[in-house]
Amino acid sequence: MPASPAFVTTRWTRVVAAGGSGATAEAALSELCEQYYQPVVSFLRCTGNPEDQARELAHEFFAKLLANPALGKADPGRGRFRSYLLAAVKHFVSDKRAKARAAKRGGDREHVELRPATDTSPGIDPPDDSLRSPEREFDRQWALSLLAQALDQLEAEHAAGARSELFETLKPWLTGDAESVSQRQVAEQLGMNEGAVKVAIHRLRKRFRELVKTAVAQTLPDSENVDEELGHLISAMG
Repeated sequence: MPASPAFVTTRWTRVVAAGGSGATAEAALSELCEQYYQPVVSFLRCTGNPEDQARELAHEFFAKLLANPALGKADPGRGRFRSYLLAAVKHFVSDKRAKARAAKRGGDREHVELRPATDTSPGIDPPDDSLRSPEREFDRQWALSLLAQALDQLEAEHAAGARSELFETLKPWLTGDAESVSQRQVAEQLGMNEGAVKVAIHRLRKRFRELVKTAVAQTLPDSENVDEELGHLISAMG
């Protein structure tokens, strides 16, 4: 299946086409990094950093990544920006830990044996396996970032067409918050008949799906894997 011409100018393909360097690639990479800031913060939090420290580290990470796109030692031509960014932040964390170990007694590290709690000691317990792994939380936040982008774009389109009230009223049918309101109530509020509201919701959902696919495509090297990537991110949301 040939790649769609629309994908030639997506952000990640611009980075790939320029080999990760040059003004066009740098601008595209900067835009992508700005949009996917939160998944990196979530990954850093899941690796044991408090919120404030995770955000400080994220700023440091992105500054280094933009200065040196090869930080993650990943080939952008071989895959998704999501995979590239995850590899890069893992490399960043690993490098940070290695430097921290080296700064302590020449890199020596005391072995601490796990032990049960007693009346006078809380003990040291292994991590809770029921918590999301950093990788899973990264993907979950990535999916949320994509949905937020699509929702913002859809809101902007309606604002440009003087249809902000329609968007805000029908938005619950996109966000899953429509249980508390009926289409009949919405029809009365908007001065429309119920059938017209159903059609408007259908069109809104269709356009939302298109915008989500466009957001996904911006992070891929070609158009062939959009549905596969979308399926992965839907799974990550679960």
